[in-house]
Amino acid sequence: MTSAHAPGSEGRLRVLVSGASGLIGTELVRQLRGEGHEVVRLVRRAPRSVDEVTWAPESRTIDATALDGVDAVVNLSGASLARLPWTAKYRRELLASRVQATTTLAEAMSTAATPPRVFVSGSAVGFYGDRSDESLTEQSAKGDGFLADLVERWEAAAHRAPEGTRVVTARTGIVIGKGGVLSPIVPLTTVGLGSRFGSGRQHWPWISLHDEAAALRHLLTASALEGPVNLVGPTPATSGRITEYVARRLHRWHAFVVPGPLIRFALRDAGRELLLADQEVVPERLLADGFRFRHERVEDALDDFVGR
Repeated sequence: MTSAHAPGSEGRLRVLVSGASGLIGTELVRQLRGEGHEVVRLVRRAPRSVDEVTWAPESRTIDATALDGVDAVVNLSGASLARLPWTAKYRRELLASRVQATTTLAEAMSTAATPPRVFVSGSAVGFYGDRSDESLTEQSAKGDGFLADLVERWEAAAHRAPEGTRVVTARTGIVIGKGGVLSPIVPLTTVGLGSRFGSGRQHWPWISLHDEAAALRHLLTASALEGPVNLVGPTPATSGRITEYVARRLHRWHAFVVPGPLIRFALRDAGRELLLADQEVVPERLLADGFRFRHERVEDALDDFVGR
């Protein structure tokens, strides 16, 4: 694809980021600025600094100047999947918050005088559903369940971007970092309640917070990559391996089991699709494009996370 903008001197980019105050967004902004790139953050209030631009995705409105001189857009907006329970009302919010934000950005690009050359839009490995005994790559078909249907509509909204913009949908797994979905496991384990979830044999597609942000940065300039890209660690790990290692790292017991039927009864879809789904996801396209992980094993990521 041809570029609508030429990067600044020495490859310096102007990057528009939505969801910049979240777990992943905060780390991404830190890394981008550390590399000398200019970051513009979308906010849902009046701007407080020159690097902020106002938008209201629920009404599909965005400041007309938001895309001026922008080389790339990274979309990380969406209500938290970790907030439980997933009531019928909250399921609607999970979907609407993603589709509205993504559609707003895609439509703004279509009306911009010079659309950005790349749109990296958040997505999730929930697309694959519960798939035991199967190695899942970007070529794998859509699975079943609420998250699979949500991701399908989320990614379709991203592809409404103009033809001259390279669109990448970053299918992210469980991000290991402070404030991530694994955070509650640490205090529970610290007080002696380290537990296995169900059989513990289900694969949890993990990635460290550092590598998640680094992979997003990689996608901004990886001209050969478009469409779905799996953002997960290179060595699969089961949930039992993860929870047991946290207990060992904290020198605590790992003696309890939360039965699968109890998880399904108490958390419904969230329990089935977040805690019990078996997803051995492989970052095939990211590895083939030469991306190098800082944390290649889940234990490496957990050492950095728990050690804090």
